[in-house]
Parts: sequence; C-alpha cells; structure tokens
Amino acid sequence: QDPYSLYAFNQRESERIPSNRALRDTRHYRCTTLHYDTELPSTSIVITFHNEARSTLLRTVRSVLNRTPVHLIHEIILVDDFSEDPESFSAFWNRLLFFLCDSGLIRSRVRGADTAKAGVLTFLDSHCEVNKDWLPPLLQRIKEDPTCVASPVIDIINMDTFSYLAASSDLRGGFDWSLHFKWEQLSAEKRAKRADPTEPIKTPIIAGGLFVIDRSWFNHLGKYDTAMDIWGGENFEISFRVWMCGGSLEIIPCSRVGHVFRKKHPYIFPEGNANTYIKNTRRTAEVWMDEFKLFYYSARPAARGKSYGDIRGRQDLRKSLKCRSFKWYLDNVYPELFLSLSLSLSIYIYIYMCVCVCVCVCVCNHIPSSLCWVNKSVGLWVWPAPPFLTRCSFSSTAAVYCWV
Repeated sequence: QDPYSLYAFNQRESERIPSNRALRDTRHYRCTTLHYDTELPSTSIVITFHNEARSTLLRTVRSVLNRTPVHLIHEIILVDDFSEDPESFSAFWNRLLFFLCDSGLIRSRVRGADTAKAGVLTFLDSHCEVNKDWLPPLLQRIKEDPTCVASPVIDIINMDTFSYLAASSDLRGGFDWSLHFKWEQLSAEKRAKRADPTEPIKTPIIAGGLFVIDRSWFNHLGKYDTAMDIWGGENFEISFRVWMCGGSLEIIPCSRVGHVFRKKHPYIFPEGNANTYIKNTRRTAEVWMDEFKLFYYSARPAARGKSYGDIRGRQDLRKSLKCRSFKWYLDNVYPELFLSLSLSLSIYIYIYMCVCVCVCVCVCNHIPSSLCWVNKSVGLWVWPAPPFLTRCSFSSTAAVYCWV
C-alpha cells in the first residue's frame, strides 16, 4: 500500500519513529541564557484533528508532555472533528471531545476553546513536535502584554523522512493581494535593527496553526468567524482583527515547534477546496479590507459573484470593537504590501510638482477617492488598471483626472 495514501505523508516512516524521540535544540544559543518569570500563567492546550495518523498525534502529545514544565499545562484538550475511526483515539487523554459531524478545523477550535478552563489558550496542530523550552517564552509575552498573540518559529518536519529541520529565525508571515500566505525574509533594514536575535518579531499575519493567546482577549475579539467553512483563510481574518482592533502578532524566536507540511489536507471539502478558500477569504475581504477589497477581487477574479454568507454579525463586531481601518493596517503594519502593488501598476502619470493632496477620480466614478495614492518622495501618481479599465469600458486607456 502507498504509505502516502491515507495522510499525505510517509505513514510507514512515521510509524517507525518512536513517539518520544529526541530532537536537536534549534534555538539561537542566546535563548539558553534567558530567564522567565517563575509564576507564568498555565495554559489549556487545544489540539484539533480529523483522520490524523495515530503516530503523529501521539508524537504531538508526547512532545508536549516531555518538553513542557508540568505546572504550565492546565490541561490538554483533543478535539476529534468526526474522524472515521474515533475509537482509535479514545485512550489518548481525559479531555477528548468528539464532534458528531464534520464541523471543520475552525469550529472545532472554537469548541475546544469554549471548553478550556485556563486563562491562556495554546492552539497546536495534530502533527507537530514541540522543541525544548518552547512554552515559557510564549507565556512570558502573554503575561507582559495580554493583547499580544504569540507564535513560535515553525521548524520543518520532512513529510518523507520525518527528519527535523531548523527554519530561519528571520522569517515573518506575509501575503499578496489574492490573500495567499507566504513566508518572507525580514528586510535588511529590519534585521539591522534587531540587535538581539532573541527579540520578538512583529508579523503582519500568522500561519494560523500554532499560537498562544489570552483566553479573555480571544473571546473579546470574537473568537473565530464560525461562518467560515472547514479550513483555509481563517488566519487572515484573525490576523487582521487582532492588529486592527488593538492587539499585535509576534513570532517568538526562542520558541520552536516542528510541523509536518504535507501534500494535502485530510478534510473533505463539500464545495471543493478552492471554492471553500474563496468563500472564507471573501468574508475576510468584505468585513476587514474596506475599499482595498477591490485589489483582492482584481487579484482573484474567480471570487466575484461567489456566495460568502451573512457577514452582518462580523461587521457589527468590528463596529463594537471600534477597530481601525485597513488603510491603518497597511500604513503601520504591512506597508510592503503597498510596495508590491506599485511594482505591478500598469498606469502611471508623473507629476513633478506635487504640493497638495491629490484628488483622483475616474470619469465613470468606479474608483473610490480614498484609494488614490501619491508617492510624494518621487512625485509619482499611480493607479492600477485592472479591474477598473474593464468596468470603465475604455478600449485602451482610462481617462483619469488628477488635480493638484
């Protein structure tokens, strides 16, 4: 039998490796000199799974038990999201929740969080291995700032050989206008400012599977958008929400957790993987990206016209939390996204004397004036052509007027 057929990784190799194997400490050597508060908060560790291999789930739990100070573990909650053989996991732990239907990763996490008793929540995937002293650095940041969401550096567990490989500690989460997640290197300027390699790294977005958050803050922010389906895109929604509503996202270099990155997800998507991802990211764009959602639709035209459900509850949540605008997010958290936009612009007009605010309108009134952007340092006014050229029904160029 193909060892990849069930779980999209080498099941034979996973079963060969012991559940309590030793791992190389992949932290920077300075991490070993740090000291953390003796009275850190304990945490409820929530691990959701669906049709997970018993060997990888067992290694996840054993690594937590073997490499975590016992007084920091309030409980481990395993949420079985309607696996085909739930009996094979029944002996794992005393806090094992079963779903009677396939609810998906997003709603399963909320179910686990609602059951948790500790003041801090730790979310892990079911195919991880935590490394030495992984938890104290994360809990330290939550204690110092309860509005901070802390994520470890995610090392790589090879899906073929299950060898444990160190990831770069100079990475942060990023994305493009289609809401496609990517890892990106810190710029040379940001690396130069980080005199201490153990300092937290501000990140525009987290990968989504592994993070620690204060439980009261998680509830205050609205948990997850449970109208999203199955899996995919939820990390954008919670990342935008945290930043825009008063919190921050950080990667903690002295916390390391290995993760199996496999070929495909075990969930079955009734509407298809792509359609589910479009629905979830479109909900994110409609609620959180304001007028900049136009760039999302330009980058992902297949999303136009696709159903995304009722978003009034999430819009009301944003209003009640008095969250900032997506323009604020771009200016203060991820200005590099504007830079990537400027590199792909197809229409540009040079204005050599730009001393006032530039007011830009499209003659067919499809361009919101708040989207106009003037780079005064070089006197360049720019506007992207798609999708507005087609909307304005011009054969070759768009008639755009700019008054200075």
